Amino acid sequence: MTSVETSTTSMPDRGMDEVSDRLLASATRLSRNAMTEIDWSQPMDPNHYGCSPEWSTLYGTDYWDELTHEQRVRLTRHEFASIMNIGIWFEMILQELILRDQYLGAYHRPEFQFALTEIADECRHSIMFAKASEKMVGTSYRPSRAIGRLGKVFQYTARGAVSYAGILVAEEILDVFQRGCMRDDRVLPFIRTINEIHVLEESRHMKYAREQVRESVAGMSAAKRNFCAVYTSLGAMEIVSNLVQPQAYADAGLDAERALAERRTNKHFHAMVRSNCTHLMAFLDEVGLLTPMARKNYRRVHMI
Repeated sequence: MTSVETSTTSMPDRGMDEVSDRLLASATRLSRNAMTEIDWSQPMDPNHYGCSPEWSTLYGTDYWDELTHEQRVRLTRHEFASIMNIGIWFEMILQELILRDQYLGAYHRPEFQFALTEIADECRHSIMFAKASEKMVGTSYRPSRAIGRLGKVFQYTARGAVSYAGILVAEEILDVFQRGCMRDDRVLPFIRTINEIHVLEESRHMKYAREQVRESVAGMSAAKRNFCAVYTSLGAMEIVSNLVQPQAYADAGLDAERALAERRTNKHFHAMVRSNCTHLMAFLDEVGLLTPMARKNYRRVHMI
């Protein structure tokens, strides 16, 4: 037999192991812990925002122009708390997808070890977001029951490329908001630190998800690829649409109905999302997951 025939690990598997080894080494060197790094007892400066004003869903609207500085600060704090809470929601979905994928995996392989490292990271991120929400606004924001049920459907039905493409899109969406705010001195210092930690550690997770997607779509039929593309885009639509919950506007003291109406037509916010999703769209196009129907769905939520 040739060496290829006697090998117990396929070429794609070895490729994933090499990537996983590098990511494990990165996690060992660079992981951070917000629970010990942040002094959660420090008071919040009343002038600091929860996110950069330009990333508020209402920035650039008539409603924003009517708000006082104090109202704008309060709005951005509730908006970003909602974004973090929706982040917790889809990070819990993500953890279940990865656990299911690795349930009877090859436990000795680096891929399995990094998968569990990612789950551990996501647990810490969710605790970090929960702690930040407690400190900043003292409440939680969850998707509606209907969207929560759809999330369960995705948990139970997503497989292979759909699973990891969904993970990638969800992580990229949150990454977009955090990169835009993590070095802005107008933002609360502890929120900037949270953004830095999450962006750093999610970069490993997104690298892992991209490699999993590339491996999953290799040799996939056109029909299956089209299904995967559309299913992923539908998930992205729900995530983007639910990032800032209506209750967040009400809790900030705004008219929630008017805020939602102005958000829907806010060209500034749409342009911010679109310009920061170009890298994600390029990757999906590269692997054949930016089909005409998927493109149409991404356009509906201004990701393209």
